[in-house]
Amino acid sequence: MRAPEGSSHEARKRVLSGFRPTGPMHIGHLVGALENWIRLQETHDCFFAICDWHALTSEYADTSSIKDYVLDMALDWLAAGLDPEKCTIFVQSHVPEHAELHLLLSMIVPVTWLERVPTYKEQQQQISNRDLTNYGFLGYPVLQAADILIYRAELVPVGEDQLAHLELCREIARRFNSLYGPVFPEPQALTTRVPRVPGTDGRKMSKSYGNALNLGDPIEETRERVLRMVTDPARKTRQDPGNPDICPVYDLHKAFSDRTTIDLVNVECRRAGIGCIDCKTYLLKHLEPVLRPIQERRSRLARERDRVREILAEGARRARAEATRTMESVRAAMKMDTRLPG
Repeated sequence: MRAPEGSSHEARKRVLSGFRPTGPMHIGHLVGALENWIRLQETHDCFFAICDWHALTSEYADTSSIKDYVLDMALDWLAAGLDPEKCTIFVQSHVPEHAELHLLLSMIVPVTWLERVPTYKEQQQQISNRDLTNYGFLGYPVLQAADILIYRAELVPVGEDQLAHLELCREIARRFNSLYGPVFPEPQALTTRVPRVPGTDGRKMSKSYGNALNLGDPIEETRERVLRMVTDPARKTRQDPGNPDICPVYDLHKAFSDRTTIDLVNVECRRAGIGCIDCKTYLLKHLEPVLRPIQERRSRLARERDRVREILAEGARRARAEATRTMESVRAAMKMDTRLPG
């Protein structure tokens, strides 16, 4: 059971992380984040947010799928092993204090800070099929900072590509504290080694590329997609030696297979001792046992959607209790607590 307030559980360092519900979770999310979260819930006070407001920064023109994606994401998280008795799982929009803190922080953040975030211009160039000139996209890091600071999180699991966002959050916390007094801790990066998880076409696995192996896909579909994956383009026949270093299937081996299999593939591919189908078959022997229990749990949970909604509601209650305490301190520090009594 979740430890009650006032117990030693509160001495644990607090962690905040989350995802935007813009599509199915895939195996890249599993090894890049979820497996780490599952470990952290045993040793830290963890808050995991399904960030539906963040989804609006790019999906504002068509919001019809976000509600379904929220529930699907909760199913994926629970099926992968997050335990609502050990961590707090909630939907961002169910805690309106996120929006209030975002508004207040937006008043003190210089626009130049936002324009220099590396991903701002990069994503505008990469996501050419959407108009990302809206304030929500520019102000995304401010809402992200509010998500973290509203829980006074001490640690944020990030990959190296996200360090700039967290540093901006730290700058925002410092600016607030210098203007109004110490309210927020400066969250530290909990850097994790995120293995490169390529998609079936060799590019980074991504929902938007259509190259993902999703956690909810049937095993048979996953098997077919793996067997069709691109490999070393120089290996045109079974007799041609290959180079695992440029083969996306080998990258998946490094994420899922044991050391013996990885070493075997590395040697035998280079001397054409095995073919690409052999290599993919070895991968499936390690990937399928990881995915099958997740899918079994997910199928069971999908039949208990009311229970999943109850978990999210309870998570929002816990999260809002913390957020309310933070906002009381924020309003007091800013001398903005002007609400009438009663």
